[in-house]
Amino acid sequence: MGPRWKGKGSEAKALADPMSKIVSQLQSPLIQSDCHGLLSGCSVLLGIETEQTELFNRACFGRPRSQYGVDFVAYRHHPALVHSEYAVLVLSEEDDNANGRLRVWSDFHCTLRLCGSVAKTLLALRIGKNGAGDVFPSCLERYSVEERTITRWSAERSCEGKTIVENGTA
Repeated sequence: MGPRWKGKGSEAKALADPMSKIVSQLQSPLIQSDCHGLLSGCSVLLGIETEQTELFNRACFGRPRSQYGVDFVAYRHHPALVHSEYAVLVLSEEDDNANGRLRVWSDFHCTLRLCGSVAKTLLALRIGKNGAGDVFPSCLERYSVEERTITRWSAERSCEGKTIVENGTA
């Protein structure tokens, strides 16, 4: 499924100024300035220059969304132009999924139905800690992220011995 645009001209505007270009414009000055952030709860406090503020506003990737039963939703383009495309769950290996999400098949099924009903793809991120110690700024190197995109399983499309033709291919 492709992006669901919010209005006339949104697609043309997004394609003329792609997110990858905005991220590149943002990365370069942040690397050059050797910028550091301060982790405060679930937020990062970051001191930036005035000209970087507009780029940060255009590079909005996600918003908290507990209403979908996920941690946040993620966008392919700016939220003013397109509806969110992914519902993201962040799972930690360290706490052995203590939050209790996605432990049994029915959890997957319910979450996928909810995501599907609001036209979102479920993206599950499992965060693993590789070693000990959380000394900033090198602590990020001690973590790994495993990502899985999970789509709804359809019995009709997955029957053994049955070939389904879609878009002219088997």
